[in-house]
Amino acid sequence: MSRIRISHPDKRVSTGSYSDAVLIDGWLYISGQGPLDLVTGKVVPGTIEEETRRTLEHIGKILEAAEMSFDDVVKCTCHISNISDFERFDAVYREFFSGILPARTTVQSVLGGIQVEIDAIARVSQKEG
Repeated sequence: MSRIRISHPDKRVSTGSYSDAVLIDGWLYISGQGPLDLVTGKVVPGTIEEETRRTLEHIGKILEAAEMSFDDVVKCTCHISNISDFERFDAVYREFFSGILPARTTVQSVLGGIQVEIDAIARVSQKEG
């Protein structure tokens, strides 16, 4: 059972001591992603909608790097800095998922300069035949 590190294809700077994602035994564990410019490592501030979209776009690129898609995501943990923004956050979140939605936990958290952070777990699609 080997572990494979999956990296965001656009990431050019270190943003901490972690892998963007780890693939093991058919499961992909994606570290918390936020609204960062991955060339500079700096936060890209915006509305809750803009920060949610950028965060999920980062998750999408990691999924693509692992030859997966949002359809393979089974669980997300979402942190938002102000729970009163939930409806606006959720409207953008729904744009990225179709069919059976992943299980999800959403909590208000102190995020230090960002409004959104999301991690995800995905399962490699089981091919029939």
